[in-house]
Amino acid sequence: MLKNIITEGKTTNEAIEKGLKELKVSKEMVDIKILEENKKRSFYNILAPRVVKVELTLKEDLVNKEQSIKKEKYKEKRKKNKNIEEIELAKNNIEEFLKEFLKEDYAYKVNIQDLDIFVDIEGEKVNHLIGYRGENINALQVIISAIANKKSSSKINVFVDVVGYKEKRKKTLEELAEKLSKTVIKTGKSISLEPVTAYERKIIHTKLQSNNKVKTFSKGEEPHRRVVITLNK
Repeated sequence: MLKNIITEGKTTNEAIEKGLKELKVSKEMVDIKILEENKKRSFYNILAPRVVKVELTLKEDLVNKEQSIKKEKYKEKRKKNKNIEEIELAKNNIEEFLKEFLKEDYAYKVNIQDLDIFVDIEGEKVNHLIGYRGENINALQVIISAIANKKSSSKINVFVDVVGYKEKRKKTLEELAEKLSKTVIKTGKSISLEPVTAYERKIIHTKLQSNNKVKTFSKGEEPHRRVVITLNK
């Protein structure tokens, strides 16, 4: 659903009606701003058609309500899979994929814990599997998750790690969050971190949620979404 739209017409009402029709909402559900209205017309443009431009923007509470509804529908659609037979099948499919993908260069374990699947990969030359700040691990997790969920009736969670990288990365992020929070408290200025994944943003939020002197929030759109640490006034 569009959040805002710019339309035009011969009159203000005509422009507004066009926008409402396209947004499929009623007038009380939008904020209206007149962008251009040709009231004064000179002799030279008297024959030119009159044009009024307006911008219609959905009210914020309506947008938030729609987003909440979408999230709830998605959660209902992708509830955690509790069918052990499907999870076992997913585990076997993952093992078949890894056997072909990794050949004999690496050792790997695929385990089921609390109905989730954990993949741990070990080996000597694994830098290319990790990638810059774990980018390749994340990409591999997306691929393996797709394999696991291909024939699943509901969502199967898959977690991939390479030589314990994620645990080390978690510790690094927690230390960084703690350090930056002290800087924010000392200077009174907010700090915006580099864009990270949703999983890593959660680590930072969780680390600082017990610190009542600062607060955190995320801003931006994926894949450029980032955490902001600011004073809790």
